[in-house]
Amino acid sequence: MGLKPIDRVSFEAGELIREHPPKLYNANKQLVFEIACSSGFPFEGQVDYARWLAQELPEEVTLQSAFSVRPGYFAYAVSGDPTAVAWHVNFSDPHLFVAYGGRLLAQDELQVAEHPILGSVREALDARDMPTLTVDECYIPTPVTVAGAQRRCVFDTLPNPAAGCPSGLYGNAFADATGEQVEAATLPLSPPTMSNILAMAAPRLDLDVDIREEIFYTREEILNALCTAFTGFAAARTESERLVPDVSRTVIHTGFWGCGAFGGNRRLMTILQAFAADLADVEVVFWASDEPGIQLAEDAHQWYQRQRQDTPSVGSFLDCLVDERFLWGVSNGT
Repeated sequence: MGLKPIDRVSFEAGELIREHPPKLYNANKQLVFEIACSSGFPFEGQVDYARWLAQELPEEVTLQSAFSVRPGYFAYAVSGDPTAVAWHVNFSDPHLFVAYGGRLLAQDELQVAEHPILGSVREALDARDMPTLTVDECYIPTPVTVAGAQRRCVFDTLPNPAAGCPSGLYGNAFADATGEQVEAATLPLSPPTMSNILAMAAPRLDLDVDIREEIFYTREEILNALCTAFTGFAAARTESERLVPDVSRTVIHTGFWGCGAFGGNRRLMTILQAFAADLADVEVVFWASDEPGIQLAEDAHQWYQRQRQDTPSVGSFLDCLVDERFLWGVSNGT
């Protein structure tokens, strides 16, 4: 595809964690980190950071990439196919990993808690005075890829009445959890597994959600979201081909991107990621959490496939999405 990053840095993981340890301002986050480091396995391997400038969309799309929907949340399973490279989307803030050390635990912070070297990447970039933006000052998408991040623990956010967590430990609930509850939810991985992370700034509407009425997505908002996903997916494919020269498949693990705290429209975000996958020639594994989510994602993808048959032009398809009058939602408070 000819993509080139605007920033690239490679780190040795052991040196990175020693020189730039994660800065954790919350006792529960510190506890998760200590458990993640308790297995005795060293931080090792090469961590490759790259930041990518938004790419111009093709005029037409002819590909139809694999798109599968799964229940639950990211499993980070190790693939048995040596020619397939997997990436897991970080539903990023415009400032990369900005809240990883704080008291809350949304999808972004959960991913960093399980992959603590990502916090070190942020600290190392800050120390070098490098931009840590997934959207630049002009609101242009600049997705980030981080290859070779150890996943050192599994943190279970699901409800666990036996541990005194009937509503689980996701979002704000994490901040109020006891140390015992956090410890019960954290399982160190021995040995750690390796993940590749794709940080894409989720679309958001900068309005007071308590006072606004129904607001429909504009063409500009839909175009920006599509450009973000396309650039991120294409960057992941480019990195896959660099890391594994004989790679035949790039697989993107994602979900309802930006549909929690940012109030995104689940149906639209599913459609846009399916479209971006076809544009970038990557496969998608879509984690839809529960049965209603699975049904919604499958219905959205079927609608997308039907619509694509009649609208191969990217511009025409964008017009079609605008005509559907997708509504912005409201934040779920996490």
